Amino acid sequence: MGVRLAGVVRMKHILQQSFRNQQRATASADVPKGHFAVYVGEMEKRFVVPICYLHHPSFQTLLHKAEEEYGFEHPRGMLRVPCDEDDFATLTSQMTGS
Repeated sequence: MGVRLAGVVRMKHILQQSFRNQQRATASADVPKGHFAVYVGEMEKRFVVPICYLHHPSFQTLLHKAEEEYGFEHPRGMLRVPCDEDDFATLTSQMTGS
């Protein structure tokens, strides 16, 4: 249980840091309440996903990889994940169905 709680705290920190960075970078009027923007792939394609995805183990794994690869600070204040666009679309479509 302690490991799971530590993971939740860590995810909360990642999301809070990203959210602060996004607010500084742009006023995201096109991101609906309860969602957040994620930039994916080499071309940094923007996906807007529901916050509930943060609880999904596959998405948490992706966030851990993002932390390892990019850290918490991104020069443009974006949440960027190291994933191919097609793979990300497939992953999120599977989360929608579960």
